Amino acid sequence: MQEVIERKSIKNIDFNCDLAQSYGIYKNNQEYELLDYVSSVNISSGFHAGDPVTIKNALLKAKEKNVAIGAHIGFNDIQGFGYRTVELKEDELEALVVYQVSAIMSFAKAYGLSIEHVRPHGAMYKACGEDFTFASSVAKAIKKCSDWLVYYGPMGDITAKVGDYAGIPVAQEICLEKTYNPDLTVDYAIPDNTNNYEMIKRLQHLLHTSQIRNNLGGMSFCEANTIHFSNKNSNSLDLIKEAKKLISPAPVNYINAKTSGWVD
Repeated sequence: MQEVIERKSIKNIDFNCDLAQSYGIYKNNQEYELLDYVSSVNISSGFHAGDPVTIKNALLKAKEKNVAIGAHIGFNDIQGFGYRTVELKEDELEALVVYQVSAIMSFAKAYGLSIEHVRPHGAMYKACGEDFTFASSVAKAIKKCSDWLVYYGPMGDITAKVGDYAGIPVAQEICLEKTYNPDLTVDYAIPDNTNNYEMIKRLQHLLHTSQIRNNLGGMSFCEANTIHFSNKNSNSLDLIKEAKKLISPAPVNYINAKTSGWVD
């Protein structure tokens, strides 16, 4: 018998995108297009992308748009854009995470800013969604930098359990273009969806029911807190414009404060 899941609408959600996804002469000229539509940004920390000038410019743009700022961390793989797995011991992984988070924290402080979250990138993001031990190591390293930082993790049980285990606030992230397994891990064998109509329909269903269709044709319940909008596709700007017509996004920390009664 198929399990019946209670319909539960989503009232508040964050929209996030990546910034400083350039390095030296290699520039991402599209990334600022989404800034008028997101509520938070993830700024590359220099290991998979992001040189000092690019990071500074991204921070100042985020400040201008008054969006929440986070560090975008990855493996030390500038040639592979952080898409290749690097085998590390736990203490090496901790040092890698702390180094990158601290860099963005200090950079932000120099311009009167502070960061609110940390989002893994590429192969690190994939490992965080599939390996509890790995994700826990990343989360514990983030917590060493600040108790207040939110860990933006891949949607699913691993991220939820890591939050409790590491004692760190978490935000479960969904990517509208990804295909998900029933347990909400990403099915990386299926190419990203580039059909905006289908992705908006998926978002509508998510907002009304807190469910998404999985790769087996069934529905999976998900407690999504943030939606990642990639700027890799030529129609990304159109997608986020349509998404913002459905719901006005808000940063995760603001949503949490509102829920707790700290702000109106």
